[in-house]
Amino acid sequence: MEAAKPSLTIAPRRPLIERLGLTGIDGVMLGAAVGLIAFSVFTLATSTRNEIAGRPYYFVDRQALYAILGIALMLAISRFDYTRLREVSVTIYALMVGSIAFVFLVGTAVRGSNRWIDLPLFQFEPSELAKVLLCVSLSALVYERVRRPFGLRATVALLAIGLAPAALVFLQPDLGTGIVLVAIALTILFVSGIPWQHFAAIGATAALLAGGAYAAGSAAGVHFLQGYQQDRLTAFLHPSNDPGDASYQVDQSVIAVGSGEEVGRGNDATQTELLFLPERHTDFIYAVIGERFGFIGSSFVLLLYSILFWRAIRVMRMSASFYGTMIAGGVLAMLAFQVLVNVGMNLGVMPVTGITLPLMSYGGSSVLGTFLALGLLQSIHAQARPNGPRPGASVEGGTLSVSLKQGATFGPRGRRKGLGQ
Repeated sequence: MEAAKPSLTIAPRRPLIERLGLTGIDGVMLGAAVGLIAFSVFTLATSTRNEIAGRPYYFVDRQALYAILGIALMLAISRFDYTRLREVSVTIYALMVGSIAFVFLVGTAVRGSNRWIDLPLFQFEPSELAKVLLCVSLSALVYERVRRPFGLRATVALLAIGLAPAALVFLQPDLGTGIVLVAIALTILFVSGIPWQHFAAIGATAALLAGGAYAAGSAAGVHFLQGYQQDRLTAFLHPSNDPGDASYQVDQSVIAVGSGEEVGRGNDATQTELLFLPERHTDFIYAVIGERFGFIGSSFVLLLYSILFWRAIRVMRMSASFYGTMIAGGVLAMLAFQVLVNVGMNLGVMPVTGITLPLMSYGGSSVLGTFLALGLLQSIHAQARPNGPRPGASVEGGTLSVSLKQGATFGPRGRRKGLGQ
């Protein structure tokens, strides 16, 4: 009798996404981000052909390269354990401040603002990277502090740490990015559960000091804002008073958006084709979308941003670490504030501050910085999804509560419970 032959069992081939370690990726967030950057490349291809003579796809080729690098960076960061960044938070903060300060030594001035460093392939803008680094470093510093009772003095110290990079950026001068950094810092402190009374006391004191300093400076002939900055901040209030100067950008942007109507004008978009609209590849790309693709195209872009915001909020709530919750809150503030201000200034209801539209405006620093931030969100999502909350966190009734010490917990919105004020 022949002996039974051993059976050969071939293990099933694992899916590619599993072999790459991307099973915890948020596909909806990824799809929205890819949709935005793809629409950016398409918009640039149709609107910047006449921007540089003899090089119709100058911006398209570079934006496509930034998109590929950015998506790869996001996927790589998604596999990284973001909680390890807490161990080097001080180094990250020092690197952020140092890179911004380095601009004053070797930076290149463009349109009156000294905020770029010339590199072989593109101009690097440290303040764009600072947005992400501030989310990481400030969240870690706040996380270490809020685990024990603290008072108003500690809140002031944390706020000073958060606003120091913004102060350096204001000096470049870069008003728009500085405001974004302020929004990120305030959001992280709010999510951390700092009492609103602290914010009220600090805000009232800051308003009195700022008012006094402005009055004293005006009396002494000192101007805190450059002339063009003052014009930009006030031009949207009276756009028709001086159509040839400060309000020109706002006037042309509003005309472009209004002329697009429901479905857009396509290649008959005169504001874009005849080069009336300034900065159409960066600050005013949303006006280009409004003119070329109309209300439908503009709404589609806002829908994709809404999806990104929704997924960021979802990551905040499902994070297994309160540190991740604060990072996600900072990234959400970074994205939402930029979209709000940029779209508002394109519609003529917000001042022109030079804030770009994330993943839509042309620029390597902006695109790579945004994908880096999304990679952090993906990392938080990946670690929260497969194995549930980390040690020290409990889920009750579908909401996350992270236990920091006996008698002190943080609820799903980061509000403190049981901690001394």
